[in-house]
Amino acid sequence: MSSVVVSELNEVSLKHLPMDRWMTHLPCALWDLPLWNMAIPGSHNAITYCLDKSDRSPVDLTQPDMLQKLDKYMKPLIRPFVYKWAVTQECTPSEQLDCGVRYCDLRIAHRPNDSSNDLYFYHGVYTSITVETVLKEIREWLDAHPREVVILSFSHFLGLDQELHTQLITTIRNVFTSKLCPKTEMATLRNLWTLGYQVIVSYEHYVVNCHADLWSHIPYWWANKCKAEALIEEFECKKLNGRPDGFFVTGINLTEDLKYICSHPTESLKDLVMSTYPALLGWVRNQTPGSNTDSLNIIAGDFVTESQFVPTVVALNEKLLNWPS
Repeated sequence: MSSVVVSELNEVSLKHLPMDRWMTHLPCALWDLPLWNMAIPGSHNAITYCLDKSDRSPVDLTQPDMLQKLDKYMKPLIRPFVYKWAVTQECTPSEQLDCGVRYCDLRIAHRPNDSSNDLYFYHGVYTSITVETVLKEIREWLDAHPREVVILSFSHFLGLDQELHTQLITTIRNVFTSKLCPKTEMATLRNLWTLGYQVIVSYEHYVVNCHADLWSHIPYWWANKCKAEALIEEFECKKLNGRPDGFFVTGINLTEDLKYICSHPTESLKDLVMSTYPALLGWVRNQTPGSNTDSLNIIAGDFVTESQFVPTVVALNEKLLNWPS
């Protein structure tokens, strides 16, 4: 990037960068910072836009027994109810990446009573699309955006045995090949660009210790609150104890409880999220990335393409620059 272009970028807020290539266009003063000291927008439960509404997909096994039984015998009534509180993102992986998301929370499952080795995502119910299909879509997007880096967090493995873990890791390697960044590398943009690495994979399982190309599980701060004020209070308390080393996620995703759902029978998770985003983004604007104990790193949310969430998080990186006032 020429010094003229960098100079021009220094005169405008980072929130005005093209979000599909915001890493590509960051000022060079940020190229040598570890990614865990930068502000990165993330997608909580990234693959829920395609939850399977059909009868062939049962309610997932993490749900209460009563809900599983009700779904079995009263599916036409229960399934729409589950669906509207289970969808956290309405856009495809490519659309989320185009909007600037660079961290994806991927929750992996093998469907019960499925004789195949196909793996899916899940949240309330299972997805209709396989893990391999999604990873190939992300790979195609990265091919078209060679200076963008994504962090993929694989976790919550439901119904996977050792054989399926081995298959999943093989699939990850086969799809991303030389784009996979080993955990021994310094994850700065300049270094990753030089080496051609575009994918950091974290894996929440003990097998990670045996694989140099898999990073350890990334801690996820989850407040488990259904009100923005309570969530903000929880995170302010967590900040007092200091940030984790390396990558970590602050999830500004709200969590509905049964009381809230029953008292809002006509609403959905999206209604809850969109009504609280003004307050949540107001708090986000006051946060600072970096290496200080109260700094934040990855900030993940729901329905991230429906608001100013991504530009707000990206703009936090201005606080790492010594721009003239």
